[in-house]
Amino acid sequence: MKTKYIWLLAVALSFTACNSDDDSSSSTEEVLPPLTAGSATFSNYVALGASFTAGYSDGALFIAGQENSFPNILSNQFANIGGGTFSQPLMNDNTGAMLFGAAPVAEYRLIFNGSGPERLNEFLADLGAPVPPPTTDASVNLMSTFNNVGVPGAKSFHLTLPGYGSLNPYFGRMASSATATMLGDAADQNPTFFTLSEIGGNDVLSYATSGGIGVDQTGNFNPALYGSFDITDPTVFGQVFDGIVAQLTANNAQGVIANVPYVTSLPYFTTVPYNPIPLDAATAGAVNSAYATYNATVQALVGVPPVMMTQEEADSRMINFEAGEGNAVVIMDEDLSDLTVYDPALVSMRQATSDDLIVLLASSFIGTEAVPGNPLTVNGVAIPLADNWVLTSTEVQAVLTATDAYNAAINNARDTYGLALVDFKSILEQASTSGIASGNFILTTDLVTGGLVSLDGVHLTSRGYAVMANEIMKAIDATYGSNFEASGSLVDAGDYPTNYSPTLQ
Repeated sequence: MKTKYIWLLAVALSFTACNSDDDSSSSTEEVLPPLTAGSATFSNYVALGASFTAGYSDGALFIAGQENSFPNILSNQFANIGGGTFSQPLMNDNTGAMLFGAAPVAEYRLIFNGSGPERLNEFLADLGAPVPPPTTDASVNLMSTFNNVGVPGAKSFHLTLPGYGSLNPYFGRMASSATATMLGDAADQNPTFFTLSEIGGNDVLSYATSGGIGVDQTGNFNPALYGSFDITDPTVFGQVFDGIVAQLTANNAQGVIANVPYVTSLPYFTTVPYNPIPLDAATAGAVNSAYATYNATVQALVGVPPVMMTQEEADSRMINFEAGEGNAVVIMDEDLSDLTVYDPALVSMRQATSDDLIVLLASSFIGTEAVPGNPLTVNGVAIPLADNWVLTSTEVQAVLTATDAYNAAINNARDTYGLALVDFKSILEQASTSGIASGNFILTTDLVTGGLVSLDGVHLTSRGYAVMANEIMKAIDATYGSNFEASGSLVDAGDYPTNYSPTLQ
């Protein structure tokens, strides 16, 4: 299915630099101090993490994105003060697609088609252009050790799971052995300096992006019983995270850890409004007539045993449409009282509120007809959106609560092991509100136009990874006495792209 977002418009941004023509003026250039490492030792830098560490962008992993990963950006700066070589498990091409033998295991990268994101192969096929075949085969192990141990999709407890390469092809192609762990492959390199970033993000992200179809496993201390879309128990996360840091610092390695942002601030959850439905008066009246029996029956069941529904809940379940713009979609909400004990037709549905988050992919589904040609089957109006299209307010709170608990464990590890900490949670919050300044740019989390988040709505652009690298260097300065910022050694985010051309193959 094509991933297109039809209401997005291409925005052309132009920047001009003004120079003075007055040659008579004189200025004294600021003399910056030389770059120093402080107490940090960068001779063997190892990065351990998930998709952000790998350089994943635009819904895929590909060479150009990997070369602009934040660890690679950092390693280039570290090289100026004693840093050694930095190796990455590069893909074989820039398609983003990956095979395992003959079977596809990763999709082509997203490109901007003029109105919204679209998979590269679909875009080229629409043009009648040849689609380049993927050349990366994850069944072929690279038979080497890499400084960048960033594995897309990895949750916290996956980092210590023996044989994780058999479950995740990104790690499988780079694992040192069939029974290797991500942590072991990183720690065995005996790093002098490490970054441990975005650990905890995937522990809530798959639950969130799936619309909360998984289970909040808080209270379940056995990850072997978790499903792919579940939230990791905070106690499990805390124990795993502490163990990871303890092993990485066992030989006195220094490092930077990062806290976990609220993933619900990402454009994957903020781009599609909860109330996108326009209706004329006749259609609104017809829809309201169809819901009249449901509304009346729900109100009649207030306080009736065995459910004993409250008036507040009954009012929240009322469905009403008006002529004009801004009608909220109808959604399923499994946290509502089960009224099917009275009547199977009384399903747990209501209209969305501003506290609910509609996932990005719903943009191509809302307003379609379940039965083509039948306006009484419009999804999101006559037919409620299923759980996978919506992160309800209750599910949002589960994500935030788990994230807060993860961050408490990360802060504790910072204090225990004396490491630098990057507050990516606050940085993302700023980007999603006022925007963050980087050089000549104000970067926001707006999809396509914001510059920070890539076309998949979750992962960063290369410019965003440059910002991430700068924030890490600032944290190193604060903890280890280096002077990346004072010496002018932060990178210029404007030197890094926000998207890649379809011709990049």
